[in-house]
Amino acid sequence: MQEQRFPREGRISFTTKIAYGSGDVACNIVYGMISTLLVLFYTDYAGVSPYLVGIVMMLSRIFDGVSDVIMGYIVSKTHSRWGQSRPWIIWMAAPYALGAVLLFTVPHTGEMLQFIYMFITYNFCTTVCYTAINLPYGSLSAMMTRDSGQRDMLSVFRMGMSPIGRIIAVTFTLPLVKAFGNDQAAWIKCMSIWAVLALILLVFCFFSCEEKVHIVAREKQGTISLKDNLKALVKNQYFWAVLLLWTFQGTTQTVVGTILPYYCKYVFHNDSWMYSTLYFIETVVIIIVTFLCPLLRKFFTKSRVILLGAVIVLAGQFLLNPYDFKWCVLTTVLRGIGQAPLSAFIFGMIGDVVEFGQWKTHVRQESFIFSGGSVGAKIGMGASQALITGILSLCGYVASTGAAVTQPEAVVNAIVKIYAFAPVVVWILVILVILFYGLDKKYPAIMKELCEREARGEM
Repeated sequence: MQEQRFPREGRISFTTKIAYGSGDVACNIVYGMISTLLVLFYTDYAGVSPYLVGIVMMLSRIFDGVSDVIMGYIVSKTHSRWGQSRPWIIWMAAPYALGAVLLFTVPHTGEMLQFIYMFITYNFCTTVCYTAINLPYGSLSAMMTRDSGQRDMLSVFRMGMSPIGRIIAVTFTLPLVKAFGNDQAAWIKCMSIWAVLALILLVFCFFSCEEKVHIVAREKQGTISLKDNLKALVKNQYFWAVLLLWTFQGTTQTVVGTILPYYCKYVFHNDSWMYSTLYFIETVVIIIVTFLCPLLRKFFTKSRVILLGAVIVLAGQFLLNPYDFKWCVLTTVLRGIGQAPLSAFIFGMIGDVVEFGQWKTHVRQESFIFSGGSVGAKIGMGASQALITGILSLCGYVASTGAAVTQPEAVVNAIVKIYAFAPVVVWILVILVILFYGLDKKYPAIMKELCEREARGEM
């Protein structure tokens, strides 16, 4: 059955797709640092204990989750000449860039003052600024088009390009830090460069993307209360499915990204080129395979392609020899191939869930569905970082301010086990969710009925 197209539905230009993808490149230049190297900076350059870092991460994620719901409501109430979601990209671009630099200006004082400073700056950058950009940015795709195929391509460009931000920041940061003096000031200089680049890309995204979805029946429906919005969200069973998938995607990237610099530093005793090489290989593989995923969509549903990817990730993890760099490269390649389908289609799936929610509850909820899904993703990322730092702390991790230290054997063993087995747990959970996901098959009929309803002036 062919998907029913809505009136005035056109193809999105290549330039617009690039501009939309550039928004997530900007977000990942900064957030890639936060989800991977920030913990290493805190413990090994600012001299903060991993236990304290873990508390900051976990508490902040709780606030961050609440902020997503609040931001979803704010976006739903936003009315400007640029639309609902789009204006937030330009409004928050400069504060986000500033907040990213402030993360790395931790004072060398007592633990309590360090905790307060980290908590304030971390939440300003992530809970406030990142949420106010990334959530509207995500819901923008559902406001640019209602064509599932076009949304899939926006998702592909977003997730195919977003790793470029992580490559720029993560792969080149440690070499640049060493070139700038390998101290805290070097981190500040490096982050300042990335922040300016992120600012430029966000401006490009804002000026090149446009909200084109306007539903007359929705305008006649009037304002939906917060209570009714939340009630409709809870009833949407596929919202819970994509929330879990988005959570697992963020968790696996955070686990690998956080533990990998420690792994290279204390297992391979090379935290420069080995770390950069492994991260670069995995990220490039994800980019290439993400752009190839639409070819598989001609033969399989999105959920089946994701299922195949999960199996490939598990195969790669089981082949891992944690003390052999060549085997680590092989595992890295297979993990990149397997991660790509979930990265490619997750935001297209969230867009499909928006349409399903409207079909089931007669309430359209772009911002609420994206914000609700983001809550799970951020809590998963924060919990995984807190768990990793907690385990390292319990094993006796020795923090430092850049000086070379020898970690206890228990710490090294913990690092190896986290790198080897944590992704296995996450991807088994992905498989379980995908096996019960059935929206792909229902979607064409749902869109046909929605088109007929709206032609009658109904939601």
